[in-house]
Amino acid sequence: MLKGKTAVITGSTSGIGKGIAHELAKAGCNVVLNGFGDSGEIEKNRAALTDEFGVEALYIGADMAKPAQIQDMINQTRNTFGSVDILVNNAGIQHVAPIEEFPVDKWNAIIAIHLSAAFHTTCNAIPIMKGQGWGRIINIAAAHALVASPYKTAYVSAKHGLAGLTKTVALEVAQLHITCNAICPGYVLTPLVENQITDTAKARGITEEQVVSDVLLAAQPTKKFTKVEDIGVLTTFLCSESAANITGAIIPIDGGWTAQ
Repeated sequence: MLKGKTAVITGSTSGIGKGIAHELAKAGCNVVLNGFGDSGEIEKNRAALTDEFGVEALYIGADMAKPAQIQDMINQTRNTFGSVDILVNNAGIQHVAPIEEFPVDKWNAIIAIHLSAAFHTTCNAIPIMKGQGWGRIINIAAAHALVASPYKTAYVSAKHGLAGLTKTVALEVAQLHITCNAICPGYVLTPLVENQITDTAKARGITEEQVVSDVLLAAQPTKKFTKVEDIGVLTTFLCSESAANITGAIIPIDGGWTAQ
């Protein structure tokens, strides 16, 4: 469906980003992986995408908190593949604490990686997409782009900002065959959320089992975690021609959380 296209997926060495890269490669995209982790595991995943789907896969370990490295990543992608067709802004970190105890360095890092990084990747990719006359930008926000939860000041602020960035970019490129949308998952059982369970238990003074049942899945009427695979499939659909008139959308995939 997307054969010959090139996709950059930030934060794609694990969790949601890894699942999105898998689905885009399955659809025929060359993929650029990005993120931190064990170098051996990253190479194993990169090679698996190439072997399984017959696409090209490149790993670029750009730090999403550093604009110069972001620019280099986009330029390297264009120089290697000749295009940047799809941009998925997925990289993220988390910290949970009451606002009066929230470390300033954690605030700065979360805003930088969730929100400012998406600004920088988009700024660098848009001119390439305009030159091609086609592009897809997908921001992985969260249900927290639409609603808030306690103890997540920076994360909720960044995700709300990402929703605003999505809408603004969509309007600016609406007539250029470029779309920009945000996917808003509910809780997904990724390494990030697993760490969050531990942190939330400490912040609230409850057990980790209570965090899952009484905090996380309590928010989702289906009482199910969102699946990584489902986010990947939705991302792939938004990159298709069938979704060419979907832009500026903030799309929940959250088990009914934000319908309440």
